Amino acid sequence: MFDSFIKHLPKAELHLHLEGTLEPSLLFKIAQRNSFSLPYKNVTSLKEAYKFNNLQDFLNIYYQGAGVLLHEKDFYDLTYAYLKKAHEQHLLHVEMFFDPQTHLQRNVDFSIFLKGMYRAIVDAREDFGISGFLILCFLRDLSVDSAFETLEQALPYKKWIKAVGLDSAEKGNPPSKFTLVFKKALDEGFLTVAHAGEEGPADYIREALYFLKVSRIDHGNHCLDDKKLVSLLVKKKIPLTVCPLSNLKLKVVSDLKLHPLKKMIDAGLLVTLNSDDPAYFGGYLNENYLILQKALKLTKEEIYTLAGNSFTASFLSDLQKKKMYKILDTYYTSFV
Repeated sequence: MFDSFIKHLPKAELHLHLEGTLEPSLLFKIAQRNSFSLPYKNVTSLKEAYKFNNLQDFLNIYYQGAGVLLHEKDFYDLTYAYLKKAHEQHLLHVEMFFDPQTHLQRNVDFSIFLKGMYRAIVDAREDFGISGFLILCFLRDLSVDSAFETLEQALPYKKWIKAVGLDSAEKGNPPSKFTLVFKKALDEGFLTVAHAGEEGPADYIREALYFLKVSRIDHGNHCLDDKKLVSLLVKKKIPLTVCPLSNLKLKVVSDLKLHPLKKMIDAGLLVTLNSDDPAYFGGYLNENYLILQKALKLTKEEIYTLAGNSFTASFLSDLQKKKMYKILDTYYTSFV
């Protein structure tokens, strides 16, 4: 019963890296098209490499995979494939991260990847009725100067980019490092989000709030280490975009039965469920809902709340949110 309920549940996804949706089959297809040599014989051998001990292990192979993306069509195919999958899983809206520096340092022009991604969003809206926003992420293990240069390249495309964020290796790269870059982004009219408190401490979440003025915290697992921080997040209604399968695969948690999501809900936090890098972590959004429901024995009401939170925490307009709530409420009422 839960399987059917979750599979058809109207919902949104707010923590999704487009480069992390590059399925092995598509990766090999694009590599062949671009005459790009891979260190793997086939899809099976590539999948066998998807065993990670930590975030850095994952990032090493993640960036390697992104190397096949060279042309506008590559980025279009990548984005459209994810949006089609999202539609099949009954997502109504998605907010997708992309990493410009990953491509710029390979001499792929900003316009090439952004036009491919945006064109796919436009086509998917027409084909499936799904809406989508793009969030530009700075790689926190690179320099502040590099982030500023990336932001400057993004300015001509402001109307296509909803927000800026911060991702990649968290340890040793506190949010405060990027205070001036985020101030510039805010001044230019971008919203802000940041990965914090996944592998890094609760203090990184505080820094993201105070220095980067973020509207959402991506991950945020370690907020529970600081009761005053939890109270602040609840009071300010700061959403957390939690990614269960990612947490398991990167050993942030050793067992999903120990995942903090239930404690987050009980603490009154505005929590959402997301898939992060589904091609690498073994599941898209429905799979994250399904496996966590079984692990934590979530009720239908809690699942309904999580879906509602995904719209509340989105960057949609109030009118758009009301439309999404209505679709969700109609579904929930009829199902229950």
